[in-house]
Amino acid sequence: MEELVEKDKKTILVVDDEKSIMELLVFNLQKEGYNTLEAYDGVTAVEMAINEKPDLILLDVMIPKLDGISVCKKIRYALNISNIPILMISAKDTESDKIVGLEMGADDYITKPFQIREVMARIKANLRKAELNANMEINSQKNEDKDNIIKVGDLTLDLKKVEARVKGEVINLTKKEFDVLKYLASQPGQVVTREMLLRDVWEYEEYVGAIRTIDVTMNRIRDKIEKDKANPKILITKRGVGYYVTDRN
Repeated sequence: MEELVEKDKKTILVVDDEKSIMELLVFNLQKEGYNTLEAYDGVTAVEMAINEKPDLILLDVMIPKLDGISVCKKIRYALNISNIPILMISAKDTESDKIVGLEMGADDYITKPFQIREVMARIKANLRKAELNANMEINSQKNEDKDNIIKVGDLTLDLKKVEARVKGEVINLTKKEFDVLKYLASQPGQVVTREMLLRDVWEYEEYVGAIRTIDVTMNRIRDKIEKDKANPKILITKRGVGYYVTDRN
């Protein structure tokens, strides 16, 4: 399915080798007013990400030539493209599969079979977040560097560079992981619920099936910033409630 690309419409790159799934997604995306690009294998997906610069990529994991995980990793790390949200779709729904997808730079993980309404909601949320981040980055360039630093205990976040440090050591975080830490560090010591994170960081309007995404993301962040994950000193869990960043050294 091809249509004339309009400048005022967001463009979604859909990557899936199943024709029925592709047609379902493309139909509903175009119905919602998006332009669509189609790729049926990983190699084509990478080429289109570079050449077409879509606003968001909807990426299936099990695709030919180059699997979705490898596509995501190549886009994020080899090509250093961090401003395009990547939503992975997979029939694999184990925690380890989600961890790998998020670790490779995916912003979200949707399992098959999915409800099309949920997919559309997550696309809208990630596009809103990407636009907000872009605006924040533009505005931050007008401020002094000191206004772009959040320091809480051993954790330092440079909002302009999108860089995190623990005791001066640079930590390699994905954009979503950085956004989560920024949200928590902006209100040190205050417990934030999973629902608040989904609402304010992921910008989901519905939380069904998404709560586990928070726990997976938190585990990945803790793996990277904590010296002893079993005895965390920065990112703390308030059992049964949520998470917070401590302001104690």
